[in-house]
Amino acid sequence: MSMEASSRANRKGGAQSKTSRRGMLKGGLAAAGTAATMVNFGRYKVFAAGERTYSAKTVELINRNLVIDMLSLLGDLGDMLTAGNSKLKDGMAVDDAHLEKLRSAGVNIYHPAIGLGGRDSALAYVARLNAYAAERPDVFRRIDSVADMDAVKAEGKIGYIVGIQNAQHFERPDDVNEFYHLGQRISQLTYNSQTRIGAGSTDRVDGGVSDFGAAIIKRMNEVGMAVDVSHCGDRTTLDAFELSEAPVLITHSNARALAGGHPRCKSDEAIKKMAKSGGVMGITGVRNFIRDKEPTTIEHMLDHFDYVAKLVGVEHLGIGSDMDADGYDDLPEAAYERLKSGYKDSYKFRGKIDTDGFDHPQKVFDLTEGLVRRGYSDSDIELILGGNFKRALGEIWKS
Repeated sequence: MSMEASSRANRKGGAQSKTSRRGMLKGGLAAAGTAATMVNFGRYKVFAAGERTYSAKTVELINRNLVIDMLSLLGDLGDMLTAGNSKLKDGMAVDDAHLEKLRSAGVNIYHPAIGLGGRDSALAYVARLNAYAAERPDVFRRIDSVADMDAVKAEGKIGYIVGIQNAQHFERPDDVNEFYHLGQRISQLTYNSQTRIGAGSTDRVDGGVSDFGAAIIKRMNEVGMAVDVSHCGDRTTLDAFELSEAPVLITHSNARALAGGHPRCKSDEAIKKMAKSGGVMGITGVRNFIRDKEPTTIEHMLDHFDYVAKLVGVEHLGIGSDMDADGYDDLPEAAYERLKSGYKDSYKFRGKIDTDGFDHPQKVFDLTEGLVRRGYSDSDIELILGGNFKRALGEIWKS
């Protein structure tokens, strides 16, 4: 879809563009030093340069518990998109200003997976993810085990799980072992299109998991690499639940029943099979996966949490925001258009991609406020914030 420059102010209801907003944030951070917590009439700021405040209960829940976002980038999506295939620019770099946004987000562990084509691109991506911890061991920790999850919380570092939103780099089962040794702990079976393994969610035909795909799933189970079916087609998704002997994850998707039948969302049958496998489903804030009409706000996103909790139980719910710290809608124009051009019309993009109220670095705090407002208990919120994914990954991983 074409977006004229004059329409950009409407993407976030009149908010500044990402370029100006990020400039303001960097300026605010320079003045503030670090994102210190401030008391404000019983509510708290979690980002010194910002104006949002949150209840003491929400801040306490996030500070006390492990928070995992099972699909979110560490770097700036705009930088990644504008860097393209250039080897002269590091589009995944995390500068000090962006680092403070990550620290203020309330998230302890990220799963910064992207969709990639084949072996070479996967090797390069895994190497760059590994470099985060090598460059800044004082800040980042690669998460290979549940013990690492506990350590990253205790150390106050930012953890990340190495994953890829496709499995085309597995050209034979032994490649699963190779990438596991390199640090990969999660892999989607397919992105949106057909591969040797199975079908993607927007492919015309879905014949399910192939014999080759079954061998890949078997090897992933053997080494302890998590199977993710977020982008898989319906038949491929259901086959994965049948074939895997370990829990299968839906790291970032929503309930199709609430999203106008969107193909990237999951059917009730798939959600029930996910729960039966012992898996967890991360709810995403992508607007067209939440509702097929306007308005689309964080309240409608919370409806997906309610729907899945009622269908299969709160113990199978998590967060998979499917965006970087800032969201999509105020990306630089060229990056925004490049992003959307990579998807079929069936993705049904509308005027905005972000969900109102879930489109800024502290969005997990807004989500937690919403869960409190909806009547979820502290123990339920602890599971949703990260406890469920921690449990499932502990059952999948061998270490």
